[in-house]
Amino acid sequence: MNISFNTEDASQVAIGAFALAVPISFSEEAWKLGETLPIENLILLFSLSVAFLCLFAYESIFQGDIKYRVPVFVIRIVIAYVITALVVILVLFSINKFPLLSDPSTAISRLVVITMPASMGAIIVDSFDKE
Repeated sequence: MNISFNTEDASQVAIGAFALAVPISFSEEAWKLGETLPIENLILLFSLSVAFLCLFAYESIFQGDIKYRVPVFVIRIVIAYVITALVVILVLFSINKFPLLSDPSTAISRLVVITMPASMGAIIVDSFDKE
């Protein structure tokens, strides 16, 4: 079984990320969390996000077999997280809640807060057609 990452996978990741990023991005609670969470909590959220992406991809997409495909596994996680973050940035920017130039720490914090659940939606949708 050869698992590569192609444009179909990228579109599935984007759609899954968008499905969860939209409702969460419109939430004032998420905006405020992005303004108030300490850096330690943001690092924990980021770490949890990557850990759950890895766990789900390992068990569902790769079916527990990455022995000879570790680079492909790592690249898939990185690409999924980056696409998800870009989708979140696009959504936050479109609703004027991504103040990267005026308040970069809040913008990045909101990105981390919202990318965490959106990344799970992304990887789940990505896994739908894998066997």
